[in-house]
Amino acid sequence: MSETHAARRQYRVGFVADSPNFPAAWNDVVEKVRIADELGFDSVWLGESWGYELFTSLADLVRATQRIKIGAGIANIYSRSPAVLASSAATLDERSGGRFLLGLGPSGANVIEHWHGVRFEKPLQRTREYIEIIRMILRGEKLIYHGTFFKLERGFKLRFTPPRSDLPIYVAAMGPKNIIQTGEIADGVMPIYWPCTKWGDLRALLDEGARKAGRVPHSAMIAPYITTALLPENVSEERRQEARSAAAMPLAYYVGKMGTYYADMLRRNGFEAEVQAIIDGWQKGIKSAIAAVSPRLLDAVALVGTPREVVARLDQWAEWGVDEPLLTMPEGPVDEVAALLQDLKEALA
Repeated sequence: MSETHAARRQYRVGFVADSPNFPAAWNDVVEKVRIADELGFDSVWLGESWGYELFTSLADLVRATQRIKIGAGIANIYSRSPAVLASSAATLDERSGGRFLLGLGPSGANVIEHWHGVRFEKPLQRTREYIEIIRMILRGEKLIYHGTFFKLERGFKLRFTPPRSDLPIYVAAMGPKNIIQTGEIADGVMPIYWPCTKWGDLRALLDEGARKAGRVPHSAMIAPYITTALLPENVSEERRQEARSAAAMPLAYYVGKMGTYYADMLRRNGFEAEVQAIIDGWQKGIKSAIAAVSPRLLDAVALVGTPREVVARLDQWAEWGVDEPLLTMPEGPVDEVAALLQDLKEALA
């Protein structure tokens, strides 16, 4: 490997193991994660919506693995208290031997208000208070805190010593203010569908926050969720096009059916026409919305290709600023996925 490629390859590849909205057979999910662990990939993350409970599932992965980091990606900041999240994270960090990562985010108003029954208000301030309280608990401090949402007076302390007082905390941030705050208070940002040509803009916002807090630049890692379709080396053009269409489906859903966050982010980053085409497409139904996802937009936010093709693009994205790309765990039978993960590992090496 050339020196240039060695420098590029400093990024750490992880996986998003299961979709919270379209859950797979759980035993297969666990087995794929175990294979990723054996192959030496960096991390595996699970999300949560209105399906499987997140921390129960993460505990399964902790027990099934030995080395890979296990991440909550993400736990929302409305349905559990900061203390519950802190004790859950500390417990799993202890049980995993210091391999746990905590991802936090506001989710969205529809889920928070109509699934959890909690008012969706001031997500930035609430994120800040959650992280400050969680860090206090992990440091073993007496919990006396005066915030907008939380006023804690009795000085409770966690009844066991966590393995790490500095357990990494990531934030699912999309808007500029939230990204700047993430640079102030967190260890990483977890965007989704952020265009690859704009990683430098994301880094600039994070480092602006770091400077405000007196932290050094690059204090927060860029760890994006990347919709990924890994294809075998001998893939047909027909199968490739099917995979691109499948990758466009969740993008169309996020733009048109998940509030305005993703649409607004893409508009800010130069995809106004593409966003409007998808929204207009939804007037006719999901097929029209998927068809409205342009090749330019899909290639900016997703990875579809063979392991060698995906690694070539990851090398470029790393040069543009990605630190910890989080790829979609391949679908399909476990033995086929094992072969794809092995090919990806060899392409990275």
